[in-house]
Amino acid sequence: MKMLRSTLLAVACLAAPVAFAQWQWIDKDGRKVFSDQPPPPGVPDNKIVKRAGNRPAQPEPEPVAAAASAVSMPKVSGKDKELEEKKKQAAAAEADKKKKQDEETAKGRADNCDRAKRAKATYDSGVRMTTVNDKGEREIMGDEQRAAEVKRLDGIIARDCKNDG
Repeated sequence: MKMLRSTLLAVACLAAPVAFAQWQWIDKDGRKVFSDQPPPPGVPDNKIVKRAGNRPAQPEPEPVAAAASAVSMPKVSGKDKELEEKKKQAAAAEADKKKKQDEETAKGRADNCDRAKRAKATYDSGVRMTTVNDKGEREIMGDEQRAAEVKRLDGIIARDCKNDG
């Protein structure tokens, strides 16, 4: 039993450095990277701080193989060009939508302004105005009703005719 424990302890001690094998290198942004995997092929040897275990340095790839691997490896720039383009398109679409909505609002305000000005001109002319009551009968507007309607029209003109002066 004692021999089994000793053997297990010896195996654990020998396996520990392999389990804790760690690579350290400085990436292109100047950050220190820790990994149990070797750095990517594009990392120069002078940027590798620590190699895992006592492994020898990897041989330099042949220039043709290095060029082929550089072509196949995507360039990591920190920005996704497709994502940036989609964001720009979404922002442009949102701006177009807002512009159309603003144009519709301005058109509605201009229409309200025009109607309120014509109605106010009618009230200011002194012509008798009639309304229809709940029973469907026509009634001539009194001075109080007329003044309330002119005040309401003035509010609409003040709100919707800002650009007309």
